[in-house]
Amino acid sequence: MPNKQDHLQTATLGGGCFWCVEAIFEQVQGVDSVVSGYSGGTQETADYKTVCSGTTQHAEVVQVHFDPNEINYGEILEIFFATHDPTTLNRQGNDRGPQYRSVIFYHNEEQRATAESKKQDFAPTLWDDPIVTEISAFESFFSAEDYHQGYYEATGDRNPYCSFVITPKVSKFRKQFAHRLKNKVKN
Repeated sequence: MPNKQDHLQTATLGGGCFWCVEAIFEQVQGVDSVVSGYSGGTQETADYKTVCSGTTQHAEVVQVHFDPNEINYGEILEIFFATHDPTTLNRQGNDRGPQYRSVIFYHNEEQRATAESKKQDFAPTLWDDPIVTEISAFESFFSAEDYHQGYYEATGDRNPYCSFVITPKVSKFRKQFAHRLKNKVKN
């Protein structure tokens, strides 16, 4: 009997601080798991301290493992574009540097084509300024340290950053994509 994990697909996305992106995708119906980490850099390893230095060119990303029978890659990207600002280069709010860039790391040609299409046709319907999201081939992924995993769920509004930055994004997502919420999530 095939394992559910066997047919999951992966999206690797950077939209600023990985805590924000992770907090949203953990609530999406059809998403099996979300792992915060680093991708797109020049070094063969990555950790929070070196990535934050801005010298490795890694981006803070999440890997979203999803069931394509429940949500497709295009829908994942629509949520991505709607829940972060893809018009600011190397920045999301007060977080600045190449590690906070808007980026899609595609895993195959179908994902590349979908990403290009969503960047050109969907994202501009949401934003007035030009979309600067980088679209690059996926090469490697390094999981972030354990304390970064599930950060928003673990700390919530007890952390001022979460309260002022993540909670409003999560609220926006819940309103705009209520039809995509996992059943266990309460509005």
